[in-house]
Amino acid sequence: MVVFPNCKINLGLNILFKRSDGYHELETVFYPLPLTDALEITEDKKPRHQPSFTFTMSGLAIKGDTATNLCVKAWRLLKKDFPGLPHMQMHLHKVIPSGAGLGGGSADASFLLKLLNEKFKLGLSTPQLINYSASLGSDCPFFILNKPCFAKGRGELLEEIEIGLLPYKFVIVNPGIHIDTGRAFLNTKPAIPERSLMQIIKGPIEKWKDALVNDFEKFVFKEYREIVDIKDELYLTGAIYASLSGSGSSVYGIFPREKRLKLSFPANYFVREL
Repeated sequence: MVVFPNCKINLGLNILFKRSDGYHELETVFYPLPLTDALEITEDKKPRHQPSFTFTMSGLAIKGDTATNLCVKAWRLLKKDFPGLPHMQMHLHKVIPSGAGLGGGSADASFLLKLLNEKFKLGLSTPQLINYSASLGSDCPFFILNKPCFAKGRGELLEEIEIGLLPYKFVIVNPGIHIDTGRAFLNTKPAIPERSLMQIIKGPIEKWKDALVNDFEKFVFKEYREIVDIKDELYLTGAIYASLSGSGSSVYGIFPREKRLKLSFPANYFVREL
């Protein structure tokens, strides 16, 4: 079976305060976009003792040990509670840049949870899948629902919402810069915004530019001038709204669907029109 985990962007991101458990309370709107990886699982019927699965990858490279991949962690999470799961061969083809604020790894893990639940009839409900995914990462629960959501807490408390963005298209630009999310949090001052994020989102998109903010931008833009340049270029090209996604380094622009774009980013940048 093959599934195609998609990415997300953040429409606004407010860091409200640091909690007693060490996490930050935030609010954001997650919005899914059709930039996808490909994840395939097949049952390995050859008798084996160890390991209980094999995991291979292709496409864009991911730094770090394969054992720390969220797909591997998701498999082990379910295998612990469902030891009857058979031996598996798993292959992930990466298209979504990793560590880019697009939630690619989180999507892969959550789609695997849903795939295993469906293929092997584990009987897990959506709330149960959300609980499993929340233990893997703050962005993971969103991909269980995979619909536009207003998110609170660490990002795991979700409320489905309607946003009228069908008349628009999106451009995602990633310069290949890795931004440490922990360092971004440390250098961002929490504050309660004057206006509700939901109030802004429900207003006309033409007014988002002056009202809808991502609190990570102050730190990221101070550190990386080329990311500022990406946002400026998207506005010069005619974006109605442009923003950093998550803690970056991806920046997206929202354009009228009928607008023909002439984008002029460096050849080594990852650029997709969706």
